[in-house]
Order: sequence, then C-alpha cells, then structure tokens
Amino acid sequence: MDSETVRRISSFNSDLKLKGFNAFQIEGDGNATRIYSRKDFYKICLTTGKSIIHYADKSFEEEGTILFFGNPHIPYAWETISTNYVGYTCLFSEDFLQPTERSKSLLQSPLFKIDGTPILSISTQQREFLNDIFQKMMEEQQTHYPFKDDLIRNYIHLIIHEALKMKPSENIAHNQNAAARLTNVFFELLERQFPIERAKHPLQLKTASEYAKSLNVHVNYLNRSVKEVSGKPTTTHINERIVSEAKALLKHTDWNIADIAYALGFDYPTYFNNFFKRLTGTNPKSWRALEV
Repeated sequence: MDSETVRRISSFNSDLKLKGFNAFQIEGDGNATRIYSRKDFYKICLTTGKSIIHYADKSFEEEGTILFFGNPHIPYAWETISTNYVGYTCLFSEDFLQPTERSKSLLQSPLFKIDGTPILSISTQQREFLNDIFQKMMEEQQTHYPFKDDLIRNYIHLIIHEALKMKPSENIAHNQNAAARLTNVFFELLERQFPIERAKHPLQLKTASEYAKSLNVHVNYLNRSVKEVSGKPTTTHINERIVSEAKALLKHTDWNIADIAYALGFDYPTYFNNFFKRLTGTNPKSWRALEV
C-alpha cells in the first residue's frame, strides 16, 4: 500500500469518526470499505454482484442487487465473488442518528438483529430509487447547508422504512447447530471489544447480561450455549479476556492504575485491584513491577 493510499484511508477514518457519517461509491473507495472500524458504525450497503456474506450465525449466498444492514455489535464478513462489483455504502454512528424513540425502534428492527433479516433482494425499480437516495446523501455531505445532518438522517430513515416493507433474502445456509453458532458469535463479539486504545473510552460490554442484550438473546440461553460448547461459563471467558487486556495495558502503556481501571469498565480502582488479584493472585501494581 503506497503512502498516498495510507493518507487517504487515514483521512477517511478521521473524517468518519469526527462526523459520524460517510457515504461513498464502493468501486471508488474500495480500500476504505475494508479498513474502517466496523465496531463503531452501522452500515447500509447497496451492491450489485455475486458474494457470500457471513452474518452472525448465518451465511447468505447472493447474486444480483442486494441491500445489506450491518450492526456494529454483530460480527460479519463479506466474500466478494464477482470481478465486477459496484454499489454504494453509508456508515453512521448511533450518536449521529441522535436516537429518539423513533430512531431507536428502527435500530431495533429485524434489519439489525442477530436473528433478523439483514439482507434484502432488490428489484431494478427499487435499485433505481435507492441509488437516487445514496447519491443524494453523497452530494449532501459535501454541501455547507447548515441542516444537512438532519436531511441525511431523514434519508437513512427513508432507506430503513423502505427496507422494512420488502421481503428478506431466503438464500440462507446453516452449517452448525444453534448453540455452536451463538457461541462463535459471542467469541467474535468478545474479541471485537479489544484492544482498548484510549483510556477515556471505557469497555462497553462487561457482563454476560450485556453481551446477551447486544446479541438479542436471553442471558440464560447464552450461558447454556457457551458452557455446552466451550466447557466454561460466559463470565469466565469475559473475565479472562479482561485480565489479558489489563496485563497488556500494564505492560505496554504508561497509563496509571486508575486510568486502566476506568478503561476496563471499573468504577473505582479498588474494584479493579480486587478483580485482578482474584484472577491472578497479585495486584496490578505488583504485576507491573515484575514485568518492567
């Protein structure tokens, strides 16, 4: 990757984080579509081509034009099969959408749920209509209109409402039992919470209940599935991963103990000290001294 591409991608990521929204043509910004941080943004993608999309516990084999909805809390991967692949993408943060009761209900619709319908087959007429909306969003984000964010939010709502009226894709392939699929999704979601890069942006998911809520399943079902497949409780996996991250921060950063505690989701350093000692047998300060 040349230096110009690196600068362009860096600028793309910085602008996206600053504004909370970006829309672009896929063929014109291919690198950016692969490199942006999925865990920060919702994604709506209108594409024409052949692909396989792995979303949570399902795989979708698609050819033609589709509309895809990505939730930042649900892991997904996209395999492009076609040599000619075109379309549009918009990325937006929940903060950009400025959640109201109406927008919250849209984000909680089947389009964004783990057991929902994130992929829709699009007709030629629907594609023309949606193409126009994406183009308007791309044009609007370049203007100086003082209310352009409100207008773009309305475009996002319009796409979601149009999608809710459509029939979902039925090209679904299941290749694992339900417990194994849910456990795999849990582990992917767990890993996507790390690494912790900034002390002032603490860990968002810390308990089995929070993971279950994010995955839209009952916590008892999540616990049974994870224990059945892995042999260990959900909470044990979460705690072990937090301790692993704590050790990395203690060893590789100059953050003080209070900052590390906050970054890992602990309200008070004392809670972090007790947690760390319970799992490792020593306190964070002593462990850091031994590793330096």
